[in-house]
Amino acid sequence: MAADPLTPSVSDRICRHMNADHAEAVLQYARHYGGVAEPQAATMLAVRPDAMELEVDGAKLEIRFDHELSDSEDAHRTLVAMLRSMASGES
Repeated sequence: MAADPLTPSVSDRICRHMNADHAEAVLQYARHYGGVAEPQAATMLAVRPDAMELEVDGAKLEIRFDHELSDSEDAHRTLVAMLRSMASGES
C-alpha cells in the first residue's frame, strides 16, 4: 500500500480503523502515554504529524509523537512501535 500524505481525510481513515478494530490499543495509548490511570472509554479523534488526539472519558487528550510523522505509512509504523514499546516495558 502506497503511503499517503497525512491529510485530514487520511487522519479520519486511520481513526476509523483504530476505533473500530483496535479500541483496546487506543485505551492503552491513553493509559501509558497519556497518564490516565484507568480510562473507561477512549476514541482516537485525529492523527496529526506532531501528535494524536484522543477523547478519554469525555476529555480531550493530546499525545505527542517522538518525531514529526511524514505520511500514513510513518503513522502506521509509529503507532505500532508505540504499542510494542508498551509491551516491552519501554516508554
